[in-house]
Amino acid sequence: MPKTVLSVAGPAALTLLLGLWGIRREDSMWRDEAATWMAAHRTIPDLCHLTGEADVVHGLYYLLMHGVFAVCGDSLLTLRLPSVLAMAGAAATTAALGRRLAGDRAGLASGIAFAILPSTQHYAQEGRSYALVVAAVAVGTCMLVTLAWDGGTGRAGVRRWTAYVGAMLTAGLLNWFSLLALCAHAVTVLMAHRRGAPHLLTRWSTAAATVVLGALPLIVVSRSQAQQVAWIRPLTWSTALVPLLLPALGLVCGRLLTRRGRPTGAASATATPVPAGTAATSPTATTVTVGLPLLVAPVLGLLLVSLVKPLYIDRYVLYANVGLGVLVGTAACALVRTRRGLTTLVLAASAALLPLQLALRAPQSRVDDVLAPAEAVARAARPGDGVLFIPSLRRDTAEVSPTSFAGLDDLALARTPTASGTLQGRESTPRRIRRAMLGKHRILVVTDPEGRPSTARDTVKRQVLAAHFTRCADTEVRGRRIQTYERGTGCSPPAR
Repeated sequence: MPKTVLSVAGPAALTLLLGLWGIRREDSMWRDEAATWMAAHRTIPDLCHLTGEADVVHGLYYLLMHGVFAVCGDSLLTLRLPSVLAMAGAAATTAALGRRLAGDRAGLASGIAFAILPSTQHYAQEGRSYALVVAAVAVGTCMLVTLAWDGGTGRAGVRRWTAYVGAMLTAGLLNWFSLLALCAHAVTVLMAHRRGAPHLLTRWSTAAATVVLGALPLIVVSRSQAQQVAWIRPLTWSTALVPLLLPALGLVCGRLLTRRGRPTGAASATATPVPAGTAATSPTATTVTVGLPLLVAPVLGLLLVSLVKPLYIDRYVLYANVGLGVLVGTAACALVRTRRGLTTLVLAASAALLPLQLALRAPQSRVDDVLAPAEAVARAARPGDGVLFIPSLRRDTAEVSPTSFAGLDDLALARTPTASGTLQGRESTPRRIRRAMLGKHRILVVTDPEGRPSTARDTVKRQVLAAHFTRCADTEVRGRRIQTYERGTGCSPPAR
């Protein structure tokens, strides 16, 4: 296999294998994936209704998964496979970017560094949009480098600019926090412009404005649903320190590259990235001007925004891994100049990360699981029992596994999630919930481990249970509690 093909295909194959390894996570599905599952199973009109009420930021992804389920059927594999494929594509693009900047060896090392990052593997196995965003930003960045160093004129230039706008707009519509990547691209463009790249700044500004304008309606609409991120906690010194570690690592790699110079095995003169119409530029310098902004700008940008409104979550800027992969891979090639040494370094890093890789494939790697608690409910339920969800968002367990709740009376539900255009449904008034509860002899409760009431309805549920029922069973199952209550002061013997 030619070196050029291997440097790109190798990381893609590695990421694909790692993504398929343990992809079912012992038949578990956590609450965010349950939201994808529920939304993707709705009809197009119902999906439009949902995004009008909530989760509009994920509307494009839900529509995509609706199509995937319609064509391929629904399963945990189908739920997560698009993310695996997207992350494999992102690894290939990261490798192509590293090769374009510093040569075949650097490309291969960049792609492998990206592939073995724990956060890459975490979100490669998650039924959410973040892996697709990473892939789109990676493609956009690679297109920008091609435009900056090969020129963006003529028909080929028009096609490349169109591809750039398409990739970045796709990323923005999947998650508009990806638009922070444009800040990184601005730094890269400005550096290329200072080296004399003709018309690049003007053309990029037009392309970036097109991307922002295309995503602006989504941004405006999502502002009305800002309560959905109200759970994000304000930054503290301890929570801000961890996100800063990766940019710090990138700075170390950048410093190393600027001091070490051209890595062994860099691309030939025809592939060396030189802005069109300018003198030759060191591959290490261009690697830093592309990789470092993509790593640092989104992370710092979201951290700064979070000082005003808490918004920082690492998955919102996961695409920064592309910049980290390029920097770490190229720095590794600069430090270790033999193939054997580089192979040893990769194997050592993989061995060191193995315990974490194993942990990522266990159900405990996520906050909770909606499937195992549903099975516990099915085992505990008796005909005519009532069921309560505290808070109402835990109704996702029943929505994902309806057969486990067959025959149970949802005592609080007034309108179903689908009918109400929500993920948790609309609940009755506290008075009606109280009346429904008192009409039951036995009630099952699905709740969080801490089980604290968060609304007036939840408070009434807990008050009625405490005053009129006896807790007969309380089991924690993968991050959720299944409790059984019976009316009065005694508990009936378990069914045989």
